Amino acid sequence: MIHTDPEALLAALAWQVDLGADEAIGDAPVDRFAPPEPVETAEAVAAPSVTKPAKPDSGAPDAATQATVLASAATTLADLRAAMEGFEGCDLRHGARNFVFSDGFAAADLMIVGEAPGREEDREGRPFVGRSGQLLDRMLAAIGRDRTADTAGQGVYITNVLPWRPPANRDPSKDEMAMMKPFLLRHIELAAPRALLLLGNSAMKTLFETERGITAMRGTWHEVAGVPAIASFHPAALLRNGLNKRPAWADLLDLKAKLEATE
Repeated sequence: MIHTDPEALLAALAWQVDLGADEAIGDAPVDRFAPPEPVETAEAVAAPSVTKPAKPDSGAPDAATQATVLASAATTLADLRAAMEGFEGCDLRHGARNFVFSDGFAAADLMIVGEAPGREEDREGRPFVGRSGQLLDRMLAAIGRDRTADTAGQGVYITNVLPWRPPANRDPSKDEMAMMKPFLLRHIELAAPRALLLLGNSAMKTLFETERGITAMRGTWHEVAGVPAIASFHPAALLRNGLNKRPAWADLLDLKAKLEATE
């Protein structure tokens, strides 16, 4: 039976939202970036097939090489932001509402790297503003940090591996992470924090250059662009699995001790 009662329809929609649905999609995934399939006409069927000669290599650099050149040329965070916004190599930019660069105090001695913008971040143009962002703010407050603070010892600077939202909040692909990595490394160099906190698999795998998962790699210190870095669970993962909150708290205490030891 098909319901046409407005209240019944609204109730059904609210139920889907409660289940986590955040977009109207069909039964099968749609690649919005794929070129349209050619329409086969009677003339095309009747015509003999002709093999076109291969196009000569134009010699144009690939997207990762272009990103490296653009990132290296940036001498300030404003330069880097402009270079990333104008970068045409990542197709995600065509499906996102907003470019998400950073939030917080750029001169803070703690820099946080997340994965990619979600729905709320895409709407507002800032990283970590949804439910996971609210949890992150509470986590930071527990170690004396606040993204609105404007001092190096109390503030925090936040960015992501990707500045554009992937469709349906999917994980960043390996190609996307590799493509944007030169920008991220330059971002770290220009911000010059004293410690890095990498949240989630994508940030950790991009900067630690490993295929191991966050459960195996969290809580261990590595060096990224000359800066001590520790990885931990993404706040979104903590919202899904509260059992990871204890090790995440241990990581935060370790991070706080590291920062205090280097003051």
